[in-house]
Amino acid sequence: MIASFAAAAPAFAQDSAPAPAQGQDGGQGASGGDEIVVTGIRGSLRRAIEVKRNANAVVDVITAEDVGKFPDRNVAESLSHIPGVSIDRQFGIGEKVAIQGTDPALNRILIDGHNIASADWGGAPGDVTSRTFNYSLLAPEIVERIEVFKSPEPRIDEGSLGGTVIVHTRKPLDLKPNTLIGSAGYSYNDRSDLGNPRGSLLYSWHNDAGNFGILAAATYDKDSLARAGIEYFGYASGKDFLNTDANGNLSLKNPNAQITGGSLQDLANARYPYGINHAYFKQTRERIGGQVAVQYNPSDALHLTLTGLHIDGTYNNFSQSEYVVPGWATGALNSATVSNGLITNASFGSTTLPSTSAQLDNNYRKTKVRTSSVNLAADWTVGKVTLSANGGWTKATGGTDPEYLFNVQSNMPFSYAYSANSSDVTFATDPTNPNAFFRSDLRPTTLPDGSVINAYQIGGIGRSQTLDEEGYGQLDMAADVDNSIFTKVRLGVKYSDHINRLDAFGSRVYFTSPITLANYKYVLSPEGLFDGLNATGNSNRFATLTGDAVIDALNSGIYVDAGRDYGSSYRVREQNGSAYAQLDFERGPVRGNVGYRMVYTKDISDYATFLNGSSTPIPTRTTTDYLKFLPSINVAYQVTPTFLVRGSIADVIARPRYNQLAGSFSRNDTQLTAGGGNPNLAPYESRNYELSAEWYFRPGGLFSVEYFRREISSYIVSKTSVQTLLNQLTGQLATYQVNLPVNASDATVNGVSVAFQTPIWGGFGIQTNYTYAKDDAGSDADGNVLNLPYLSRHTINVIPYYEKGPLQARVSWNWRSHYFTGIGRLNSVDSTDGYHQLDASIAYKLTEQVTVSVNAQNLLDETYYSYSGTKDAPTAFYKNGRVFAASVSFRM
Repeated sequence: MIASFAAAAPAFAQDSAPAPAQGQDGGQGASGGDEIVVTGIRGSLRRAIEVKRNANAVVDVITAEDVGKFPDRNVAESLSHIPGVSIDRQFGIGEKVAIQGTDPALNRILIDGHNIASADWGGAPGDVTSRTFNYSLLAPEIVERIEVFKSPEPRIDEGSLGGTVIVHTRKPLDLKPNTLIGSAGYSYNDRSDLGNPRGSLLYSWHNDAGNFGILAAATYDKDSLARAGIEYFGYASGKDFLNTDANGNLSLKNPNAQITGGSLQDLANARYPYGINHAYFKQTRERIGGQVAVQYNPSDALHLTLTGLHIDGTYNNFSQSEYVVPGWATGALNSATVSNGLITNASFGSTTLPSTSAQLDNNYRKTKVRTSSVNLAADWTVGKVTLSANGGWTKATGGTDPEYLFNVQSNMPFSYAYSANSSDVTFATDPTNPNAFFRSDLRPTTLPDGSVINAYQIGGIGRSQTLDEEGYGQLDMAADVDNSIFTKVRLGVKYSDHINRLDAFGSRVYFTSPITLANYKYVLSPEGLFDGLNATGNSNRFATLTGDAVIDALNSGIYVDAGRDYGSSYRVREQNGSAYAQLDFERGPVRGNVGYRMVYTKDISDYATFLNGSSTPIPTRTTTDYLKFLPSINVAYQVTPTFLVRGSIADVIARPRYNQLAGSFSRNDTQLTAGGGNPNLAPYESRNYELSAEWYFRPGGLFSVEYFRREISSYIVSKTSVQTLLNQLTGQLATYQVNLPVNASDATVNGVSVAFQTPIWGGFGIQTNYTYAKDDAGSDADGNVLNLPYLSRHTINVIPYYEKGPLQARVSWNWRSHYFTGIGRLNSVDSTDGYHQLDASIAYKLTEQVTVSVNAQNLLDETYYSYSGTKDAPTAFYKNGRVFAASVSFRM
């Protein structure tokens, strides 16, 4: 299947197909075919087919021939139309891609043949320290085409289990001189009830000789997100509500509690939600990006290309969480119902202060995400030999600076009830009453200067700064050879030095008098905020603070700098050296490549350890290294002029996340949970198989069937163990549930993709594909099934389009079945239910230079639903809203 960027503001013609890239850019991309003049959706699809058809590996391609062609908001969402590629939409926007059922962190992205540093905004539950890339930072206007290599070649950088995404950016010598491309648009999110502008401008020039050119592009984009959700903080054992005597007899902590649906033993065996949260998340994502490309060809033999990329993003966000914690009120249980191993509803009386059973958190984060890269590539051709040199630097920074956390609590009675599609939380006091949540737990507190005050901690102000930086250099040689079988010899070496670092700092803020929200300029959460989530009870609306009020409140307290958070901070330095040899071959209808890639990796992890429950950090360094040999072969057999069969076998590796390699260790002293890294982790290893049959039955038409298999001999899972640690809140040793990554083995993924696309009649056409994937990861020593994250059993794309005269229209429907997401709180095995995504776009060409378009996304306003173990045990319900956009684009 070939997906194309088209329809938001589509191009109706292009000058010519870009020439195949050269040097590292070309060396890490597919080989292009003859020049093809294309128009609109059908032409863009046709050109993508030709790139795929002429590639030696198993490759899928999407192209963008003009500004704003994407039917989606970013590159990740467009990639999701390719068979075997899926995205997660927890915040409503696709940010990271999974390929062939593998975790996004186990797939690579290369921009113009080199790595791009990555950082995140510090509030996502995913991966601020992984090896993936936040695709929402990549503006589609700078992209010429994207290739997804599902089977590797020795010349392509290692590090991917599923596939490698190679982004080719626009270059000035590929465009007409004085090309000016621009767009302006406006989008509206019906859940945040806010609209935002976006725009782009690209100018490209080259001299009359066509050997020197300059391209400059700038983009501006803004999103206002508002996500409402009901979250469940893991599931605990019903034993928490019971006492057990020396003879093993069970009794209720509250002897007057009424139990329905089972015995005390049934209650003990059942699970209950440790906490239930009404979460309101608001974020403004504002991105400004710039790209520069300079090409200079002093002669036909020597080509020089300098590229630079900078993205500056503001990701300020505000989380408001109103939650009950049955796990804090086990002695106050009044009634409970047991059904199918779950405590599906329960009621609780008041807890005795200072014990509380509910809390309201306000968490306001200010954050900047910056990504930069500079790359210089040179190609020198002498006879049949081309020598290429490529070097550069990339850096990304992110995190929260600062993060304000303010919390108030309550001990009032409450009840809860839930099912797979509903939730109910009801307080004895209406939470819109600003006196319902308060703080009054004054206690003797010793400050760092030794003074003792009667106070309580209301929250704190923290900072977390992430750094991801890499310098690299590569030398390649490609020589045409006169041989009856082999056509080209490729040799190369590469070295990279990568640093990933997290520096965390904290503080505590104390108050010396009781407060309620009535002490501040409070507001009520928006009416109807949780509409569509089947959430009932009076907890759906509550008194809260604004972000500015949170800052003012914290600034009015006693500030105590806690310094560096040594448990969360770390530094990982990774040095990679690689060398490869690749032979391209062609004889009659058979072509392909075969070779080896040798990789040496050294990891140096710096972090702090804490011995015997001590709070004193001990600087620790762990160094590991390994050498891997990665053979691969790709074969394509042209059975007939229109029918092609491909096969591939390759050994691949993917490296652990950087925070997994660090020994950093953080803990939650309230919930008695902790987690950290493991610097002795081995890399993921797999033998990958690909087999595809492709029928190019007409111009622009393709029917393909692809089989893929991943035999993973080493992968990483999270394991929970019990450890005794010092609780900083109480000053006493306590038993913690500690989650750490470990290596597991013998997982397999098998899958089949079927794809079809063709023009039909009268301007109508269709793109569609279906992917089936199944994993077999076995079980651990405790009997827990070790699923592979982000793998959906079924994924479907159906994209009908219409293109005739000045009018273009497209509808995109995507559905993926449920998938495992990870080990959550309290060792919860979390999965996300299947969901639909329906988008549509219409564009009309006003003149030869100007096109207007409208675009709608998430028309179904699908609920993002995740659960623990079974679908009867929810972990989250989310609504992100629909997005409507209009834009005008021009090209001169």
